[in-house]
Amino acid sequence: MSGLSRFEHKLEEMISGAFARAFRSAVQPVEISAALQRECDNNAQILSRDRRMVPNDFHVELAQTDLDRLSPYDSAMGQELVRQLQEHADQQGYTFPGPVTIEFEAAEDLTTGRFRIRSRAQARVTGHSTATQVGRARAVVEINGTRHPLQPPGLVVGRGTEADVRINDPGVSRRHIEFIVEPGEHHRIEVRDLGSTNGMQVDGHRVTHTGVRDGSLVKIGNTTMTVHVIEEETDV
Repeated sequence: MSGLSRFEHKLEEMISGAFARAFRSAVQPVEISAALQRECDNNAQILSRDRRMVPNDFHVELAQTDLDRLSPYDSAMGQELVRQLQEHADQQGYTFPGPVTIEFEAAEDLTTGRFRIRSRAQARVTGHSTATQVGRARAVVEINGTRHPLQPPGLVVGRGTEADVRINDPGVSRRHIEFIVEPGEHHRIEVRDLGSTNGMQVDGHRVTHTGVRDGSLVKIGNTTMTVHVIEEETDV
């Protein structure tokens, strides 16, 4: 029995066939599973002779009718889809840059029985700051859903253990960039490249050293981070 057949059989056992009956004339779970595997195959990036990186953040877009049929089972099916995708990755020698997530969304332009998948590689991000430090910061940098305080004298972002904020992105150097935060009332923030292999872009421009402001987008490797400056409340 193939992996996809085992997947479909396990789903049917899990929900006593209700899922299969609900989806008889609509999107089938096995079709979604096969499409997710193809998405990995088509977007694999070579890291080395034995390692290839694939997307880990997936959005499955369906017609509203299919999404309504899916909603009672989306949690169980999502877990099985992730498990099946991990098995496929192990067999093919794929590496995920972070946890695998699968979200189901409605798309107005799709009809019943049709679906599509959007994917991206979203690197795991780790830092040393506490939630309290983030909450008290006057400026933060947001990376893949995580926030890190920008406080004097600044912080180093990279892939290596010596970085203050680590990004599991093969396009990021061990010490890639440094945010420089000046003390004082104006809280000026700059970012400079630390001699990285792939360089950096700030607001779409390739630079080596520049000032940043609220909303600035800094891209290194495949990862884009956003600077947020939090305005302090002033007494009237």
